Amino acid sequence: MSTKTQTLDQEAVGAYLRGRLPGFDSDFEVVKFETGQSNPTFMLKTSQGNYVLRRKPPGVLLKSAHAVDREFRVQQALAGTEVPVAKMHILCEDDDVIGSAFYVMDHVPGRNITDPRMQDLDAETRGGVIDEMSRVLSTLHQVDIEAVGLSDYGPPGNYFERQLARWTKQYRASETETIPEMNELIQALETAMPNDDGQRGLVHGDYRIDNMIFAADSATCKAVLDWELSTIGHPYADLAGVIMQWQMPPGTEGRGLAGVDRVAFGLPSDQAFIDSYCQRRGLAGIDDFGFYLSFSFFRMGGILQGVLKRALDGNASNPERAVKLGGFVSLFARSGLDALKK
Repeated sequence: MSTKTQTLDQEAVGAYLRGRLPGFDSDFEVVKFETGQSNPTFMLKTSQGNYVLRRKPPGVLLKSAHAVDREFRVQQALAGTEVPVAKMHILCEDDDVIGSAFYVMDHVPGRNITDPRMQDLDAETRGGVIDEMSRVLSTLHQVDIEAVGLSDYGPPGNYFERQLARWTKQYRASETETIPEMNELIQALETAMPNDDGQRGLVHGDYRIDNMIFAADSATCKAVLDWELSTIGHPYADLAGVIMQWQMPPGTEGRGLAGVDRVAFGLPSDQAFIDSYCQRRGLAGIDDFGFYLSFSFFRMGGILQGVLKRALDGNASNPERAVKLGGFVSLFARSGLDALKK
């Protein structure tokens, strides 16, 4: 395991940020977040306030992965829009400073929800949080990408065709054993690929409740985090990603809603969430949603395979959790096949 992934050169960070950001002219504290599997994330506590630093992992990485420069750019571009994001401060692309590129943003205080059941909240608040997820997602997908300077943030063409090719390549590069279900799912998605309907906009790429910060005393979203997988693409990918997560088992590992009595919890059904999103975007409905859901399962399986490979190579942010997550790859593949059949 690489100790560089688990720690931060505090002296080097202080020397670089001194004079660039307030609070670094004296002692400051560094605390590593347990979340942030892909890009190690640290809290920087200073006398002038708290910041968050996200860095690329050191070592040999998959091409185009861990793009902290893209994370910085997209959040900076969204400042001033109705999409809530943290304030960006500094992007450092000089690997010599701490061993890999990093950026620093404001720390956004609030409530980070890791379990969509939200067992510590009342039913009304739970419903409000999920409705806020729908509102923010529809707002994100209606951002004018030309107006915010992101029209070149992703290539043109069929998004799902492009993404399937990309994640198949990433999966093959990080493959540690043959998983028959993943091979079957890749072929099935190629066969079921829908025609491009022309929708093109900013997508988050990993939109889910634990990548959001909510106000401590309300359902208001204060910031959407973890933009590493963001690009210009098809909005249904984000929507299907939410539904995919909810179909996972509840608890700390699956973080889903499978088997949960949603009515008792004050939570909407999958279809009710889809309908609220469509209403906000002025859509009549979504055809072939099973394909988009299946693709989401496939891509998450590919992501988790990469997490496992980094753990085995010693570059994981949280090695023990990375190995556990890697064990879910075949489950995601089977779920993807089921979604296509339904």
